[in-house]
Parts: sequence; structure tokens; C-alpha cells
Amino acid sequence: MQKKKRQMSLIGFLQAQNCSTYPGSWRHAATTPDFLTPEYYQRIARVLEEGKFHMAFFDDRLAMPDIYAGDHADTVKHGIRAVKMDPVVVLSAMAAVTSRLGLGATYSTTYYEPYHVARTFATLDLMTKGRAAWNVVTSLNDSEAANFGSSSHLEHDQRYERADEFLEATLGHWDTWQEDALVVDKTSGLFAHPEKVTRLDHRGDYFNSRGPFTVPRSPQGQPVLIQAGQSGRGKAFAARWAEFIFVVYPNLDMAKKQYADMKSVIAGAGRDPATVQIATACYVVVGETDEIARQKMEYADSMAKEEDALALICEVLNHDFADRDIDEPINDEDMKAVSGWRAFRDRVVMLSGKSNPSVRDFIDYSKRARLKEFNVFVGSPTTVADEMEKWFIEEGCDGFVISPTHTPGSYEDFVRLVVPELQRRGVFRKDYEGHTLRENLGLPYPNSGDWRRAQQQAATVSRKATEQVE
Repeated sequence: MQKKKRQMSLIGFLQAQNCSTYPGSWRHAATTPDFLTPEYYQRIARVLEEGKFHMAFFDDRLAMPDIYAGDHADTVKHGIRAVKMDPVVVLSAMAAVTSRLGLGATYSTTYYEPYHVARTFATLDLMTKGRAAWNVVTSLNDSEAANFGSSSHLEHDQRYERADEFLEATLGHWDTWQEDALVVDKTSGLFAHPEKVTRLDHRGDYFNSRGPFTVPRSPQGQPVLIQAGQSGRGKAFAARWAEFIFVVYPNLDMAKKQYADMKSVIAGAGRDPATVQIATACYVVVGETDEIARQKMEYADSMAKEEDALALICEVLNHDFADRDIDEPINDEDMKAVSGWRAFRDRVVMLSGKSNPSVRDFIDYSKRARLKEFNVFVGSPTTVADEMEKWFIEEGCDGFVISPTHTPGSYEDFVRLVVPELQRRGVFRKDYEGHTLRENLGLPYPNSGDWRRAQQQAATVSRKATEQVE
């Protein structure tokens, strides 16, 4: 049998808020202002499905950015991701006008309970006929903790320990209905086989969750698991659980190294790296010519404000730098006190070459709140496709998580101009392969109990490797 040609995945990167990941996007003249209506998200969903995108994926935070200067006033005044709605509810509106587009949402393992998340996403998976995905996050900062009755955010590694157990409990609930448990036979009176619906009875260090679970399995078995960990502990977590990994690679050389490293970590966890896709975040600014695209880029980039960067840097690092001279190196104590997004901190240290960067270094090297925060492809359809194809062919990624500079225009331009060029080159599909998200991503169907067997096998591989070293 001829091996199927590798093709890239395309994901629409969204927020259920007043702007995209680029906070200045709401100021763009072409951005529609009706972000509090279902029609806004439904327009985007239709465009993404027309372009054969694999998924619309919603990032999320559980608090408004309010760490900078200990206040939310600037956030509200400047619209710095000030609005944050529940992404699952928004996805339900998008599901109503699509039939193939995958639908992913972010839910936290730090501030929710396994049974609640298991039921929410299992229900979404049924209501979308197998198109749901859960982006597993551990959350970032004390503002989120305050909204859920805690005085401070859990320590970094402890959040991942809790997340590991959270996944065990959630997948355990999804496992408790076997594939053929449901019968619904009115003649015999048998609704479901009792012996094929079990109770979880999970008791652990962080969670106790009894069951029985109340949602049968969906056409794709269970929702697809997304994860974005890039710190050392985050990579280990992603290697253990993720089926789709979202990353931020600033350039192709670094992408190739980190992509290969992540695939190696996945293999080291006893899993087949080919079954886990890695997609990098990017912006795409495309025009009919390179010059038109350049002008679009200059205009979009002019929407950024320094207030955006300061608010979002403090948000992700979970540290207030308002009283610090912006050019003063951050001392060792404050660098260690950063308890939010460690990979973000480490990336700035690496790019700047400074173990103690200043706040200005964080602004300049992270490009936080600027278009260049992610990799940016700018140019004509040919120019953009050349770059994307190069990243894909040279194994810098398996696909792209595309964030818009404005909505819905960025996606409309991409689907109209870039998608046909990628299809012509044979690196992106011309139609959906199936009905479920798993089918369209080329992921295997997870039978009840598969994840436990995989975990046991991985533990055996790890133990044998340790014994050989000893």
C-alpha cells in the first residue's frame, strides 16, 4: 500500500474576546465590532470551514490582565483582552453553522474539577458529532486564583502534578462507557448493558471522583487533547498526554531543533511521535502582491501600544514590574519569583543572551502584544506559501496555528489567496477526509482503556531504560 503523503494542518487561533491574540486587532479599521454576538464567530467558522481548516481553537484566561500596577484600569481603557467569554458556549454557536470544522477550547486543570470538564467536553463532542478538542492548561497567575477563591496561584511543577492526575481522572470517566454499551432496544426494554458502564472511583492526592459518568462515547471516542507546554515540565506533560501540541517557534532554525527535540521526548515517553502533531503559532499578512502585503503589515503593526505589552508581560509572568525602571536588569530574586509562563521567561533569556533581562528586553525580545510576537509570514500568496512550505517540508512543524491581525478579514484573505496555492503544491488537502476531528487530523480512534494500556507500556519502557543506565 502506498504511504499517504504528509500534509500540513491548519488551525484558526481565536479568543472569545474583543480582540485576537494581537490585542491591537480591535483597533484595526476592518475588524468588525460585533464580538459579543454569535454572528461574529459564525462568520469566522464558515470561512475556516470553506478553507478546509482542521480546527478553530480558542485560547483563554480566567481573569482580566490586571497585574501591572495592580489595577485593571489600563486594560479596560485600552481594550487589552478585557473581555473574556466562555469558549465552549461560543463553540456551540460555531458548531451550528459547520459540519466538518474541528472545535477546540481551553479549560484549566487548576481551577476546574475532572468530572465537570469530562462532562462538558464529552457533551460538546456529541453535539458536534465528534469534532471537539480540549486544550489542557494549568493557568498562569494570581488574578485567576483570586477569581476562584485562592490567594495565590499554585507553584509551577505542582500545577503539572495536579494536571497529570486531572487527566487520569478525566480520561478515566470517558472510559467508563464502552463503545457498545448503549442499546436503546424498545422491544426488549434494554437501554444499555450495565456491565459495560462502570464507576470510576478515583481517589488521589488532588481529586476524589466517584462516578458513574453520565455521557456515552462520541463518534470519535473522546475529544482530542491539545497541550502547549514548552518548559521542561510542560514538555514532559505534553509528551505523556497530548495528541496535538501548540508551540511558539520564532524562526525556522530554532523550530527544527525544538521540533526534533519534542518528537524525541514523545518517543522517550513510549509513544509514537508520528501520532502527535506539532503546530506553531504564526500571523499571516497576505496581499495580491508583496508590496500590498507590506503596506497591510505596516498598518496592522501600527495598532500596537506599549500599554498592551506591559499589561500582557505582567499577566503571563505573574509579576508586577510597574515600579521598576524599564531599563534596569531584573535581579535574580525577581527572576526566580516569576511563577507564570516559564517558557516565555526562558525564551527571552535565550534570545537576549542575558540571564537578567530588563523589562524593556522582555518587550523587545518577546514582541509581546506585537505582530512579531509569533512568526510572521508577509507577502503575496506565492511568497507566503513558499515560507510555510519550507517550514513544513524541513520539519520545523506539522502545521500552523494562525492568528488574525483583524477579523474576519485575515482569515478571508488567507482562504482566498493562500489556501489554493498550498493545495496546488500538494502540501494541504483539498477536502476533509472524514466527519470527525480525529479522522481529519489522521489520529487513531481511542478505544475504551487504550490510554491506560499506553501509560502502562510507557512506564515499562521508562523502567527498562532506567535499569539499563544503572
